[in-house]
Amino acid sequence: MKKKYQNGFFIFGLLVLAVMVTQLDFGEVWSGLKHTGYWFFAVLALWSVLYVFNTATWYLIIRSQSNEKPPLSFWWLYKITVSGFALNYATPGGLMGGEPYRVMSLAPKIGTERASSSVILYAMTHIFSHFWFWLLAILLYILTQPVNLFMGTLLTLTGAFCLLGVWFFMAGYRKGLAVRAMNLLRHIPFVKKWARKFIETHREQLDTIDTQIAALHHQKPHVLVCAVLLELLCRVASALEIFFILLIILPSVNFVQCILILAFTSLFANMLFFMPLQLGGREGGFLMSVNGLGMTASAGTFVALIVRVRELIWTGIGLLLIKFEKRKPKN
Repeated sequence: MKKKYQNGFFIFGLLVLAVMVTQLDFGEVWSGLKHTGYWFFAVLALWSVLYVFNTATWYLIIRSQSNEKPPLSFWWLYKITVSGFALNYATPGGLMGGEPYRVMSLAPKIGTERASSSVILYAMTHIFSHFWFWLLAILLYILTQPVNLFMGTLLTLTGAFCLLGVWFFMAGYRKGLAVRAMNLLRHIPFVKKWARKFIETHREQLDTIDTQIAALHHQKPHVLVCAVLLELLCRVASALEIFFILLIILPSVNFVQCILILAFTSLFANMLFFMPLQLGGREGGFLMSVNGLGMTASAGTFVALIVRVRELIWTGIGLLLIKFEKRKPKN
C-alpha cells in the first residue's frame, strides 16, 4: 500500500478514536477496571485469540482461490485483520473503513481482483455467521428459558429475519455479490452517481470478482463450510468475554446465558451499524438482554463499560499496527 494511503487510514482512525475516548467518564472507567482486576487482562488476551480465528478464515479463503500458496504469512494477515477491524469499529457504516484498507494492503501481493474477492468473501462469511449465531441463540433460549407470548412472537420474527439473511447470502455465494451490491448503491442518495460511473468503468472486473466468489461455492463447498464454522466458533467463543466479566459480580452465571446476552446485544447493535463503535447500541443491548434474563441493570452497565474499554484498546492497537509495515530494501 502507498504510504500516503496508509497514513490517511491511520490519521482518520486516530482522530475518530480520540473523539470516542473523550466520551468516556474516566472516573467510572477507572472504578470499573479496579473492580475487574486481572480478569480485564484475560478479556484483552481472549481477543488476541479470537482474531486468530478471523485471520484463519480469511487465510483459508485466500488459499482456496489458487492452487499456489499465497505470497504472504499468516501473521502479516493477522496484523491486517486486526487493523481492518479497528477501522471498521471507528468508521460509521462499519465496512466503509476496514474493507478498503484490506483490499489495498493485499492487492500488491495477490492482485486487485483476487484481493477484492477474498475481502468480499470474508465479509460475507463474517456476516453470514452472525445469522447462524442468532439462530443458535434462538434455539438455546427456547431450550433454557421460559417463553411467553411476547417472547415467542419476538423469537419468531427474529428467526424469520435470520432465515431471510441466510437465504440472501446463500444466493450471494452462488451468483456473486459484487455487482448486486453496486447495483444496490445505484439507488442510494449521495452515492448513486458515483456507483453508476463505477459500474460502467469496472463492469469486467466486477464480473470477474463475482465469478471468483461463485467458484468457491461451486468448486470448493467444503472450504465455505469450514470458513463459516470457524467464524461461528469465534462468535460462540467471544461470549467468554461476557462470562469473564459477569463472574466478578455474578458467580452463578453460566455460559449459555452469556451466549444469549451476546446474541441479543449484537443483533441490537448491528441494527445501529451506522454509528462508530455502535455507540449506544451495545450499551442498550446489554441492558435489555441482562434484564430479560433476570439480572440487574447494574450488571448490564458494568459489562457494557468493560467491553467498551476493551474495544477502544484493541482499536488503538489495530490503528498502531497500520504503521508497522516492513520496508522493502532498496536496490
